Amino acid sequence: LLRGREFLMKDGYSFHTCYEDMIKEFNIMEQTYKNIFTKLGLDFRVVEADSGAIGGSGSKEFHVLANSGEDTIVICKECDYAANIETAMRQSKTITYQPLKKEKVYTPNLKSIQEVSEFLNIDKSQFIKAVIKKAIFEENEEVIVFFVRGDDELEETKAKNAVNAIDLIEANEKDIEQANLIAGFIGPFNLDVRVIIDNELKNHQNLVCGANENDYHITGFELDDSYEYANLAMVKEGDKCCKCGGELIYKKGIEVGHIFQLGEVYSKPLNATFLDENGKAKPFVMGTYGIGVSRLVAAIIEQNHDDRGCIWTKTTTPFMVDIIVSNAKNKDELNIATKIYEDLLKENIEVIIDDRVNARFGFKMSDFELIGFRYGIIVGKKIKDNLVEIVDRKTLSKTEVNLNQIIKIIKELI
Repeated sequence: LLRGREFLMKDGYSFHTCYEDMIKEFNIMEQTYKNIFTKLGLDFRVVEADSGAIGGSGSKEFHVLANSGEDTIVICKECDYAANIETAMRQSKTITYQPLKKEKVYTPNLKSIQEVSEFLNIDKSQFIKAVIKKAIFEENEEVIVFFVRGDDELEETKAKNAVNAIDLIEANEKDIEQANLIAGFIGPFNLDVRVIIDNELKNHQNLVCGANENDYHITGFELDDSYEYANLAMVKEGDKCCKCGGELIYKKGIEVGHIFQLGEVYSKPLNATFLDENGKAKPFVMGTYGIGVSRLVAAIIEQNHDDRGCIWTKTTTPFMVDIIVSNAKNKDELNIATKIYEDLLKENIEVIIDDRVNARFGFKMSDFELIGFRYGIIVGKKIKDNLVEIVDRKTLSKTEVNLNQIIKIIKELI
């Protein structure tokens, strides 16, 4: 269903005279979406997100937590902090570096951080790692070297945003050669290309980096204020939350909603203006809000199922109750089932009756489990004792109930 060809979207836009009003509406829409997903019975997170190609000053995604999710989100175990891995923040690491003499060290054929770390007996966290990328802009391409701590990884969306590029791609051998870079031995000095260093390394000392010379590294390197810094590192599980200091963990999520503070990113170039109280033309300040309706259906199932089939939430089940007639050829069973059906309808309870004559009882139960109606009422041989069984689809537990109590108990359950 996540890959279905049909895609239904609930889309909305708001137009404002100022940023304060737009942000107010944005916050209202965030709460509205929370209310919707809560009412649907979903375990979800609101995460800080990258606005991507849509643009604007900020956005939030709504993710249904599911192991089959396509997106990795970072959440805190202790507080409500959650962010897409592309934008996730952490507390700066506190690392005690071993003192190092500033010198050039011979490291023959050792290009990886792991190899040099073992050769010099220095922890990887004391290294700065060079990642070479080609940034794609509207009018040109440019090789850029990003530096992160040796035990960190570059988060490419953060890196792309740091240089305002359309895209980042891997630099090939020709790109590296033309940029006069020596792969595996790159340091952030005396380079002919742009250099950007992760914020967490600012003003750090006793570092190890490439010497920009084949087979050599430098120890005791220092980073001062003269470099260009940006948030580049990918947050890892076990890092500390930037909000409360709690432990950060990864979860898989299915994105079902996204809201954006567009600002003037579209209204200005499109000359979409209004006249203010002074008769002056000003661009609209915009927001946009969307829910993937068909994707939401898939997400509900991904979060609520077992090996037998769907387990719909109470607000999304196609029918709240499935009355299963064990033997529809038995007039007593059929009549009692029909009476229960009609009584439930009078109570405005959504109910369906499975009175197929040629389907065996086991087949009907399999369909009940597969489709995932919330409750089943089994009308079978026990009616001679004035009893039917209620099946809870979520737990598959069965409870014998007196016929006189069936409507009351179903109402209590729902």
